Amino acid sequence: MSKTSRLGFLAVAVAATLGLLADLADARPGSSRSLGSRGDRTYTAPPSTNTAPKPAAPIEKSMTQPGKSATAQGAQAAPGAAATQASRFGGWRGLLMGGLIGAGLASIFGLGAMASVLGFLLQFALIAGLVYLVFAFFRSRRAAEPALASAAASGGRPQQGTAYRDVAGAFGGASAAALTIGPDDFDAFERLLGEVQTAYGRNDLTTLGDHVTPEMLSYFAEELDANTKQGVRNEVSSPKLLQGDLAESWREGDGEYASVAMRFSVIDVTVEAASGRVVSGSTTAPQEATEVWTFRRPRNGSAAQWELSAIQQA
Repeated sequence: MSKTSRLGFLAVAVAATLGLLADLADARPGSSRSLGSRGDRTYTAPPSTNTAPKPAAPIEKSMTQPGKSATAQGAQAAPGAAATQASRFGGWRGLLMGGLIGAGLASIFGLGAMASVLGFLLQFALIAGLVYLVFAFFRSRRAAEPALASAAASGGRPQQGTAYRDVAGAFGGASAAALTIGPDDFDAFERLLGEVQTAYGRNDLTTLGDHVTPEMLSYFAEELDANTKQGVRNEVSSPKLLQGDLAESWREGDGEYASVAMRFSVIDVTVEAASGRVVSGSTTAPQEATEVWTFRRPRNGSAAQWELSAIQQA
């Protein structure tokens, strides 16, 4: 094998290694991408809140197809379609890996191949930029509608009577929400945050199935199976809600939905299944994350019937 070929294969190997490490980092449930369904609002960004002031990441993987649900998705159908066709490597990490692989190909096949790869990346970046601008435009229009009043819009004022008003980690309410969310509901959201995380850390699909929708269960099972094939295990423990507030809540068809922004801490570590050697994360130092979790229950259901139906990075 020539020196040029060896360098090319080395570049590809480095790219593959970086991709694996990126997938192992922050390996708690749903941490690597935004997935699930929010009913008719799957491809509409939830309103920003005090807990999550930045826009939540668009749903990348969902069984809800753009344009096939009710009219609430109408203006978001085009960006939604782009979101469901996510790169197999994901976002800007995909661009980085594409550049590394392109460098390897260039060293093997010459500058012509490199120019082709760079041209492709440039076209991809331009298209992604246009999609982002369209998405941002429709999201800003949507956020201006009174029906999507958020905790931020109401000044983060807690709901009357809610127990979550302490500084340590409080849910604030949205008094203008279309669906009234009470203290029992907030208790359920906090409980589900902990139970879903710890069940995932135990590879306990039975318990996960009791707390999440069948769609989310299929995604979690896929992630856990991928860990098994890589010979690693994700250990998640000690979840603690630090701050949370309601982004929006609504009724739709035979169901009810609530999207809740939550900032929480958790021990998140990936270890080798055979030896127990730590691959990423820490067994002692908790990590902090901010995510928007959407919960679903049957129409006129109780707080005990909420199930996790989507996770979005914020």
